[in-house]
Parts: sequence; structure tokens; C-alpha cells
Amino acid sequence: MKISMIALAACLTLAACGNANSSRAQDGVFAEPNERQVPTDSTSMKQSFAPVVREAAPAVVNISARSIQRVQADPFFQFFGGGMPQQRVAESAGSGVIVRSDGIVVTNNHVIEGATQIRVVLNDRREYPAEVILADARSDIAVLKLQGVTEQLPVLAIDDREEQEVGDLVLAIGNPFGVGQTVTNGIISALNRTETGISDSGSFIQTDAAINPGNSGGPLVDMDGDVIGINTAIFSRSGSSSGVGFAVPASMVRRVVDSALGGATAVVRPWLGVKGDTVSAEIARSLGMARPQGLIVTDVYDGGPGARAGLREGDVITALDGAEVHDQAGLNFRVGTRSPNETVAVAVLRDGRTQTINARVQSLPGDAKTDGLLIQQGPFSGSQIAALNPALADRLGGDPFAQGLLITNVAPGSYAARAGLRPGDLVREINGRPVRSPDALQRIGRSEITIERQGRRMTGVVG
Repeated sequence: MKISMIALAACLTLAACGNANSSRAQDGVFAEPNERQVPTDSTSMKQSFAPVVREAAPAVVNISARSIQRVQADPFFQFFGGGMPQQRVAESAGSGVIVRSDGIVVTNNHVIEGATQIRVVLNDRREYPAEVILADARSDIAVLKLQGVTEQLPVLAIDDREEQEVGDLVLAIGNPFGVGQTVTNGIISALNRTETGISDSGSFIQTDAAINPGNSGGPLVDMDGDVIGINTAIFSRSGSSSGVGFAVPASMVRRVVDSALGGATAVVRPWLGVKGDTVSAEIARSLGMARPQGLIVTDVYDGGPGARAGLREGDVITALDGAEVHDQAGLNFRVGTRSPNETVAVAVLRDGRTQTINARVQSLPGDAKTDGLLIQQGPFSGSQIAALNPALADRLGGDPFAQGLLITNVAPGSYAARAGLRPGDLVREINGRPVRSPDALQRIGRSEITIERQGRRMTGVVG
């Protein structure tokens, strides 16, 4: 049976077996993470989680988002000139956590995406309207600001120190299926999960704490009572929890929150300017490595941060700032949690020796705007074309190293539309030659074109 990934949604309060002196924000600021503690004996393992639940629950909220959706009328009625598209009100429910006492709330982007009205309900049933400060679809994290807050609210601290280990206990307090607040506990079952299909730049915490639809946006909390992640998705055959849930790590959550409170309208992700393949067992043997580990560099962007730092093709990147790297998504995540112009320590295996290369990560070059040149004649007439660059490709979730011309829009009924061209198509070649300038498409006649669509290349004659 095919496993499907479903997004979660609802109030997820998380807590931990903590100490009585856990810190909480008192002056409209963030709480500080508690000192890390782990159970030292079987008696500690059996202690009740109730004290931590009582402390953590007030900082976890329910989120109700209302949006307006267009509903396409029945094509049969449209054929006879009726049945115009209608609008309907759609509502979604999710969870969030208060991370600053003046009403800063973190949740999932998919909980509030497209919302025209957002209401947040606290654990004590107080309600506040909220506005979105920043929504980041890539990480699925959104930051909200509650309106009309006149007193300090309870908060949970974001612990982005990444000291977690597989086997650590975690708690989830939420409102799955709308049944009311529920507490579940489990362990961290894996770290640095990248091949989840959730994001190309995500590295997730995996947990077996029961998480169900209605839990999106809630915090994953460790035994010190701190937020170590925001629950985002599950793998499930039935639509309910089967013990495989994923949370966005606190390091990325902190990056989005800092961007929002710094006045940014989007999270600017830097890059290292290198890409590569996961080191397989065969590659590891050929390089004399004790085990398969790291990412072997296959391409270095000319003039990029990696090139300037001295990284080369054939280098094996094993860690970034001490955190192991095993694939491209893991490297993208590690770099993405940094700010532009930060210096990172890249551990590299080169010629059988390990060395550390310091590189300053920077914003991706190029214009990320999707506005393109309108083609007014020839086979591409009626389409808008933009030259692909790293910033634009990254914004669209593509490969920053990709080259070609991106079709950003196709007018209905135009020649380009009749030829079968679609927005998102990447024009790779014209008559067997690479093409880089949109202007070139204004001057061509009947031609053989090669386009890439959803990772597949197709060649045909147009014009």
C-alpha cells in the first residue's frame, strides 16, 4: 500500500520533565533554554510529566484560519454561458506556540497559508486576532503577532543548540481531531532526516510521539521544557499517526523568527555554491574511507562562496560547523540556518587527509523576480520568458546551478499555449544549441526545441 504524507493541523502543546526553576520570559522577551538534563536512573524515567505539562500547556495555542477560495463551476453549465466561478469560505485549524511574551507565535505556514482572517485561542480560552509577520513556505514555518495583547503571555523557549540524541524523550500536547487537549509522549527516533519528500532543504527530527491531523504548528518539547522543533508532517497509510512524525528543528525555527523580528519580508537563505552526491559504499571504498560518509562535490559555482574558499570538485564534505553532512539536502539545511556573510567551518576530506576550510556563505546571485520578457512573435509568441539564475531557481525550489530560459507565463489561446508550452517549462536548447537570452526567442522561426518539464527532457519542432 502506498504511504502518503499528510500535513498536520491543530494544537500541539509540548512539555518536558523539567526543573522547578525553568526560565520564562518576564519582560516581553524570549525565554532562555534550560540546562540540558537527562534521566539518570529508572526511577527518573517513571516520574510523572504532569508538572511540565502544567507549565507548558498555557503557551500552546489553537489557530483558526479563514480564507476565500474560488470554486470552478460545472463545465456543462459554463458551456451554455452560465455557472460563473463562485467563492466559498474555507477554514483550517492548527496549533502554535507563544515564543515571546508580547504575543509572538510560531506555527506552520500551511496552517495559515492564504488566510484572510486568523484567530488564536489560548489555553485559558482567551482569543486574539493575529497577523502574519513572515511566512516561509520552504521551511513551512510562519510567525504571527497577536493583536491587542496588554499583558505578558506565557511562553516556551526555543532551544536551537541541537544537543538532542536519538532516544531522548519528548512530549506532545495537542488537539488531534478536535477532541480536546491531549498529551502524548515518545522518543526522538531519528535526527537529520532529509529524504522525506517534505522539502529539498529540510533536515527533520523524527519522533514516534503520537501526532495526528490537527497537530500542525505545535512544538516538539524536550525533557527540559524547551521547544526543539515544530511538528509539520507525518507518514501514514490511514491518515492517523503510525509512529513516524517529522518536526522542523529549532535552528531553522529560530532563523525564521529572527528574520521576522528583524523586519524581513522573506527568509534570505545563503548558499555555499557547491553541489554533490551522497558518498556510497563503493565511493567510500575507492577513497579509502572507513565508512560511507559525507557529500562528494561534483560542481563548484564559479565565483561562489565555495570557490572563493578553495573548495574543489572531488572534495568530500563531511561536516559543517561540526554537524555531519550526508547529502545535498542536509548541506542546504545547515547552510540555510546561517545568515548571509556568516563564516562556516567546512570539514573536507581531500587526498586522504581531513582539513577544515572556512567559507563565508552569501546570498544567491541574480534576480529572484519571476517577471519575464513577453515574446510577441515566433513559436514562443504569448509566453513570458526569464533567464534562469541561482536566486530565481532557488525561489522556485529548483537547482541553483540550472541554466536555461524559464517560461513564467503563457497567455491562453496564444501560439505558445497551442504548441503545448506551460509555465514552469525550462527551455534548454534551440536547434541543439544552449540558449541563455530571452531576446533570442523573439527572432527564431520554425525550430527544434528541447525543454525540461518536471525533471524530464522533451524535444520537438515548433513553428
